[in-house]
Formats: sequence, structure tokens, C-alpha cells
Amino acid sequence: MQIRSMTEGLAFPEGPVALTDGAVVLVEIAAGALTRVAPDGTKTVLARPGGGPNGAAIGPDGKFYVCNNGGFEWHVEGNHRRPFLQAKNYTGGRIERIDPETGIVECLYRAAGDVPLKGPNDLVFDRHGGFYFSDLGKVRAREMDRGAVYYAKADGSEIVEVAFPMVTPNGVGLSPDENTLYIAETEPARLWAFDIVRPGVVRKEPWPSPHGGRLVAGPGGYQRFDSLAVDAEGRICVATLVNGGITVISPDGRDLEHYPMPDPITTNICFGGPHMRTAFITLSWTGRLVAVDWPVAGLRLNNSL
Repeated sequence: MQIRSMTEGLAFPEGPVALTDGAVVLVEIAAGALTRVAPDGTKTVLARPGGGPNGAAIGPDGKFYVCNNGGFEWHVEGNHRRPFLQAKNYTGGRIERIDPETGIVECLYRAAGDVPLKGPNDLVFDRHGGFYFSDLGKVRAREMDRGAVYYAKADGSEIVEVAFPMVTPNGVGLSPDENTLYIAETEPARLWAFDIVRPGVVRKEPWPSPHGGRLVAGPGGYQRFDSLAVDAEGRICVATLVNGGITVISPDGRDLEHYPMPDPITTNICFGGPHMRTAFITLSWTGRLVAVDWPVAGLRLNNSL
């Protein structure tokens, strides 16, 4: 698999969104920025929401919706950077809406009812105009939060809890028919599926499922799952940490393939390009965005520009 570098020098990139003009919009968590990477690699900062912008998606209004985790402390080794604790200046997690033309940042949600958002991480819009998002929580020196998954309306009017508790829920995706919600947990490297009854409501599996999800895969060994994307044939492509690369999992969990990447902190994947056959992948430890020709077309996301 030939890897093409699109740009370097990014401050821990995540949340790539492929545009039809060949550009990719992503977040730079360590810079607190939403950035556009042109096909020639030129970088333009669209907005600086601060905190820790973590995942991004285009909403039905053409604006970018961003999961902001509130920020990290950073461990830096030369040109390498990785997060490790809740930021000292952390003021809470939130969901933000950003106008890419003006750079104006609006805060849509800071809580679900009386439960504050701790570390929103990744999101995906459904065809109804709402979005599912994960709240991974935050890690402190001697404790860590239990995570959850939520569903929210894009106008800021409603947010509901979908699943709780989860262990560091991260990547979020929908099956091609949007009948299944997929969630990847980071620390245990598990992929879960939830059958969607209606927007924001899922059918819960009985105990011993800890949160009602159905286990799809848990490959074992020391690796960690990050964000994910779904291909046009329904396979779930999970960015994998430590065992740096993309792990492709069939919906029934029986078939797993791993595509290695030259970075142990491979965090995100999205699809774009001609016929949706280009995978854009963030290599966050080394601050790079790369592109590869993917063997299967990716699933086109709702609200694509």
C-alpha cells in the first residue's frame, strides 16, 4: 500500500473530513484549531476554538460540528507529541459549531441534562440531521471518567444519552443502511454495535453487556482503538494505536485485516477522492496527514460538501 504525504507539521491532527474539491479539513488538537489542508498541502486555519477540538463533521447547514474535549497536557519528544492527562486549564467538554467562512465558534452543548460533558471525542451525522457522539471522558493522575455515547440535534435543542457506561468510547460510525451504530472503545480495543430503533434510541442487549451493546470484535494483545470510518460494503475501518495502522473488521466480527502505518499513533481515517477510493489518514504522533488508495470504496457521509 503506497502512502502519499499530503502535509506535515500538524499539531496532533485528528477528525479529517474529505471535501469534494480534494481538500481535507481536520482538527489540530494541540493547537486548538480547525485547519483546511489543500490538495497541494497548503494549510489554512479556519478557526481557533481552543481547548481540545477532537472530532469534526459537516452538519446539514454546511457548518462544521466539533467535539471539543477541553484540552490535554502534552508529552513532547523532539518532533513527536502525544496527550497524556487532562489539561491544567481544562474548563469542560463541549460540542461546538464552526462557520468555516467566518471562523465564528458557537457552543451548542456543555451537558446532557445535569450530566456535564467531559471529553467529547468523535461524531457522525445520520440522514435525519442529528448526530451521535462519544464522550471518552478525561484522565487524571489517579482516576479516569466513565464514558458515554449521546445523540443530539444540530440546532442545539435536544441531547439524549444513548449508552452508558463505556470504557473510553472513541470512534463512532453508522452502517450503510443506518440501522446499526458502531462504537470503538480505546483502552480495551473493542468494537461494539447497537441496533438503532429510531434516531437517538437503540435496542439494548441484556446483561452481561455492560451498556447494551453487542460485541463485534476485540482483537486482543496490546493495542488501542481510536476513530473509525465505514466502507461502502459495511466493513468498519478502525484507526489503531500502538499497533499503528487501520484494522478493518467485518460487521459480524469474523474477518479482520490490519493495514500498518508508519506511526504508532494512527488516529483517524476518512474517505474521499474519485469514487471514494482514497483514504485520508492522520498520523498524529508525527503530525502528518497521508493519503492511500484504498482497496474498497468508502461510505459517503451525510452532508458531504
